[in-house]
Amino acid sequence: MAEPVVRVPDAKVALSTASVYPESTATAFEVAARLGYDGVEVMVWTDPVSQDVEALRRLSDYHRVPILAVHSPCLLITQRVWSTDPWVKLQRARTAAEKLGASTVVVHPPFRWQRQYARDFVSGIWRMADETDVRFAVENMYPWRYKDREMLAYAPEWDVTKDDYRHYTVDLSHTATARTDALAMIDRMGDRLGHVHLADGRGSAKDEHLVPGRGTQPCAELLERLAVTGFDGHVVIEVNTRRAMSAAEREADLAEALAFTRLHLASAAGRPSRTPRP
Repeated sequence: MAEPVVRVPDAKVALSTASVYPESTATAFEVAARLGYDGVEVMVWTDPVSQDVEALRRLSDYHRVPILAVHSPCLLITQRVWSTDPWVKLQRARTAAEKLGASTVVVHPPFRWQRQYARDFVSGIWRMADETDVRFAVENMYPWRYKDREMLAYAPEWDVTKDDYRHYTVDLSHTATARTDALAMIDRMGDRLGHVHLADGRGSAKDEHLVPGRGTQPCAELLERLAVTGFDGHVVIEVNTRRAMSAAEREADLAEALAFTRLHLASAAGRPSRTPRP
């Protein structure tokens, strides 16, 4: 029997519901179904539907689009969503993931002013990970910059590879904003890389979340490496389409992102893995 020409990993390609903002969570399910995404990652934010497990289940069932991940409400604009206590937020995210059949909860490291939460964060994430089969995948962030000034907004670290977590999320828009080497970062994550937020960036101080291929990040190289290594997590398209002039333009961007991802996830069989960067 001839060996396959290409090898495609088991990784599913999902659409973050944040990718249709300012449209609704419900719209994201419609778009994901229409374009052929394998599922969605729900960004829990101020949209009431994103906070309602039963509403999310109905959307998933109606559109036949599984919920693969839940992004905990840890943004500045979601400080009061699902409680003001960050541990309660994570507990509710875990419960939502378990009820919805999602395998992953994405969480950001704490803000520096959340001092007690930051002090206990690493041990607390391990404790919560030990209580469930759901992966808690901690996401890399970036320093905040204004002109020539830099502020370290996250603790213990914006570079989450400096701390010990069971699973990581790598976000390529965040590596662009941090002006750090994305491939070196995933080398440090190793087999703990459990989740990918695929987007692009040009190194601006703003977190750009461009469509993959429109910035300077090694989006294609990262996907090819995942294909070679048999990555079994999810690849989530998390891009900014708020400047789209129409629903058709937004969908064209999201279709382009999906095509780019599937193209580069298909790796030539037998192709050697890239040599890790020092």
